[in-house]
Amino acid sequence: MESMQQPSEVGERFTMSWTAYVHPIIVFMVMVVIGLALTGIRDWLGAIFILFWLAVCVVQILTIRSIVLYTDAEGVWVYRGIFPWSKGMFGIKWRDVEDATFVQNFLSWLFKSYTVRVGHRFTKASEIVLPHIRRGHDAVMHINELHRHAYTAEPAENLA
Repeated sequence: MESMQQPSEVGERFTMSWTAYVHPIIVFMVMVVIGLALTGIRDWLGAIFILFWLAVCVVQILTIRSIVLYTDAEGVWVYRGIFPWSKGMFGIKWRDVEDATFVQNFLSWLFKSYTVRVGHRFTKASEIVLPHIRRGHDAVMHINELHRHAYTAEPAENLA
């Protein structure tokens, strides 16, 4: 299921951790070194190269900042996108949620940045998998608790 706008009433929101920004920044720093080497060949070539990679890095960082995992009364959703043609949301309705899990290792535990997986009951292609979710372990507990309430038709005491 895909839509263009976030609903006005959402439950708890989970965003990307600072660890998601490490890769784009390291790639940019490597490209700056290469750009500086190109400056020795042609000044304008190195400057254009560095400006291009600066733009790529900024777009990647803004895209990472736009990713939000959230819940509402209908299900679990991911909103993302910075450009009008790429903004949107997708997710899984409560009736189709299988379960939510997270991947834990030493670094994810240390930085509290987990890969969150929300499974779809019928197809693996429709599941949500997001790396670098801040407080991902809390997100999984929140999603599973809301799913349990939705599945058993018990009223959830606190959606947020």
